Amino acid sequence: MDWLHFSNDVQKIMGEYWKTVDTVLMGRKTWEFAAAQGENGGGTMGNIKTYIFSRTLETIDRPGVEVVKSDAGEFVKRLKREKGKGICVMGGGELAGSLLAAGVVDEVGMNMHPVLLGSGIPLFGNPGRRVPLTLKECRTLSGGCVYAIYRVKPLAGAD
Repeated sequence: MDWLHFSNDVQKIMGEYWKTVDTVLMGRKTWEFAAAQGENGGGTMGNIKTYIFSRTLETIDRPGVEVVKSDAGEFVKRLKREKGKGICVMGGGELAGSLLAAGVVDEVGMNMHPVLLGSGIPLFGNPGRRVPLTLKECRTLSGGCVYAIYRVKPLAGAD
C-alpha cells in the first residue's frame, strides 16, 4: 500500500464522505487486511455498522461487525429499504462485482493514483455485463491524483 498518496485534499474528502455513511460492506480478504492494520483499520468507525461477506468465517468478535453468509445482492436490497445513511463498499473486487451484477450499486467513487502497478487485485470483479456510468464529479488532487464519482445507470426493472 506504499503507493497510496495521502494529502490534505484526500483527508478532507474522506472526512466529509464518512459523515454520509452508516454502513460498510467488505469481503473477507479486505476485512482481514484491514484488521491486521490495527484497531482503526479493522475496527468499527464510530456508529458505522460493518458487514463482512464470507463463505468461510463464522463470526467476528468485534462490536458492530457482523458476518453475512447470504447472497450479497439480496442483503443489500434489504439494507437499502431500511432507514439510514449511505452504504460504502470498501475494497473487495469480487464483492463489488457481485453487487454491480445485482444492480444495487448507485455510485462508484475512486481516487486514481499516478502509478501503474502492473498486477494486483482488480477494482471490480466481473459483473457479467456492461455497467453504464455517468460522471457526477471529477477533480485533480495534490500529488497528481484524480478523484472521480460516477452514477451507475440502474438496471431495467431493478427494485
